Amino acid sequence: MKPAPFGYADPTSLDEALTLLTEDGAKVLAGGQSLLPLLSMRLASPATLVDINRIPGLDSVVVTPSGDGAGVRVGALVRHVELLHHAEAAQVQPLLARATSNVAHPAIRNRGTTVGSIAHADPSGEMTSVLALTGGSVTVATPAGSSAVGWADFFVGPLETSVHGPAVVTEAFFPALPPRTGTAFEEVSRRKGDYAVCGAGVTVTLDEDSRVTSARASYISVGLVPEVHDLTDAVVGQSVDSADWTAAGALARTLVDPDGDLHASADYRRLLVGVLTERTLARAAQEAQNR
Repeated sequence: MKPAPFGYADPTSLDEALTLLTEDGAKVLAGGQSLLPLLSMRLASPATLVDINRIPGLDSVVVTPSGDGAGVRVGALVRHVELLHHAEAAQVQPLLARATSNVAHPAIRNRGTTVGSIAHADPSGEMTSVLALTGGSVTVATPAGSSAVGWADFFVGPLETSVHGPAVVTEAFFPALPPRTGTAFEEVSRRKGDYAVCGAGVTVTLDEDSRVTSARASYISVGLVPEVHDLTDAVVGQSVDSADWTAAGALARTLVDPDGDLHASADYRRLLVGVLTERTLARAAQEAQNR
């Protein structure tokens, strides 16, 4: 199918973009890798696409290694591939590169944007899960000004956010990885680059004696919105080499409530949650020990 007819605007400033977005049926276009398929299938029919690619100042990755506000700020026009190969960002928050490497295919990573993927709010998207697991936020610009919105308040349903009216998500903020913390990310898909049947991102934090003090996980293609699950009780106080990661996986299976579809049953997704949790926690703990 082909998209329904629509207007096109390419503003050169954020204020101009926000003015255009006050019109009924106007929608932001950044990378377009999530939006354009919806247009082609006529699942979305905006009256006007407001292309923000000519707006300066939205294409940077700002890394703050330490201190107040430590973390990575990703502008709305930063492509997946740029974040994937950004060494400083990966050092401060390793989940960014690990998750981005699983996003679709190279052609899509070359054009698609990290912030656009988050704003799309697809529960099968890798970056929505990472924003949640890291306790991140987005900055939303409106005609009244800009404000930060935490991930838990931003995602309200599948493909739905709390942002309404004329607004542009200008950046995403991913806090820095805490000390003595390791990460891992893994997903299962039918083919490389397909939407994941299930995916898991995890963090493990150790004390000075290499005993677990925190274990947390977030999953993709499991819930309607990103969720973060605390699995610490299953392994707290245990050493890296003897921690019962199987118990953590079993706990994770009791905390999720996946839906079934033509790709996988709910029971199969719950099984994958347990398997991926066990694998990724073990890897993250080893990394934490070596940090």
